[in-house]
Amino acid sequence: MIPKLPILDDVDLGKLKVLVRVDFNVPLDSEGRILDTSRIRAHVATVRKLLEAGCAVVLMSHQGRPGEEGFTQLKPHSEILSNYLGIDVRFVEDVMGPAAVSEIKKLSSGEVLLLDNVRFVSEELVEAPPEVHARSFLVRRLAPLFDLYVFDAFATAHRSQPSIVGFPLVLKSVIGYVMRSEVEALRRIVNSDYSPRVFVLGGAKVADTLKIVENLSKNRLADRILTTGLVALVFHAARGGKVSEYVLKVLEDRGLITMVPRARRILLGGAPVDVPLDYVVVKNDGTVDECPASAIVGVPMDIGTYTMQMYSELMKDAKLIVMRGPAGYLEDPRFRAGSESLISSALRSSAFLVIGGGHLGALVGDSAGERTHVSTGGGALLMALAGEELPAIRALRESARKFFNWSDS
Repeated sequence: MIPKLPILDDVDLGKLKVLVRVDFNVPLDSEGRILDTSRIRAHVATVRKLLEAGCAVVLMSHQGRPGEEGFTQLKPHSEILSNYLGIDVRFVEDVMGPAAVSEIKKLSSGEVLLLDNVRFVSEELVEAPPEVHARSFLVRRLAPLFDLYVFDAFATAHRSQPSIVGFPLVLKSVIGYVMRSEVEALRRIVNSDYSPRVFVLGGAKVADTLKIVENLSKNRLADRILTTGLVALVFHAARGGKVSEYVLKVLEDRGLITMVPRARRILLGGAPVDVPLDYVVVKNDGTVDECPASAIVGVPMDIGTYTMQMYSELMKDAKLIVMRGPAGYLEDPRFRAGSESLISSALRSSAFLVIGGGHLGALVGDSAGERTHVSTGGGALLMALAGEELPAIRALRESARKFFNWSDS
């Protein structure tokens, strides 16, 4: 169940000091330049709403992970947001120290301040229950400075970290426009009024995808589950019969053979899983060809022509289509046709379409219309589809009980 959560319209925003957890975790090039600003742009509506109400707005986000490329400060992000908002977004090289506290206290109505990378604080790297994080130094130092907490970072909703789950337990909390649209999309996925429901699942995260298939089957949320990529190869092996040595080698090299019994149990449980009829493969001599699924000679890199046609037909009359993970190896243009065909077929249908972000979201581009929702968080969407409660939603539900006296209805 996706509980009802308080939104911006549920509170009087008049001149409050507001802390907003956003997701500015964007891709960077080797020199630290921002390559894609869509995640920053997505939060503009929430920030503008607060500014129009006369709020003083403080933004908190992370960028990258310690020890990895892309783990850096957020000053460039503030400059990009300034351009989108048309006002100067202030930036402080601090998260919860004296400099940050001073800047927050000085912030006036109609002003925006971006704190530095919250993962510079070691507490933010710890996964723990909301009750523990409510007592963290980050929350205890910053919460008294604010009247309201706004959670708008769906892409982080599957994490149980202080900036995500700690503040809702000590501050009146609502969700912003990004989170609201994601929650509404999740509700559509589990709403029985949308039928037939077709899920197109691919990509390389096989264990996670098998968990999704198990949940969809157990709760009868899917009428058809169309598999692609490595997931499809695991189900091919699970069905038995003639399985190409090339398929078995791919599964062995990736350590996925152990997933086959689990996939077989899913099939025996009645899951409505379809597998490709043919594949685009790379042969030993480097040439590219199409092979029927029963006689693959080469390494499978994309779904073939007949599969594209079959999956297109199965999507034609759907009322809800959820797509997660590419059908082929998108980094090579020779193996993009499958994913592009599936996206095109889904857009031509009359279904409400949910895209699981990432590479597929980039393929949709400007083609997305009112019936299309491109999720900002692949990991969070994946966890929700697998039937697990997102830590952020749990914390916000507890906050609604405490500060709004709401039940779980």
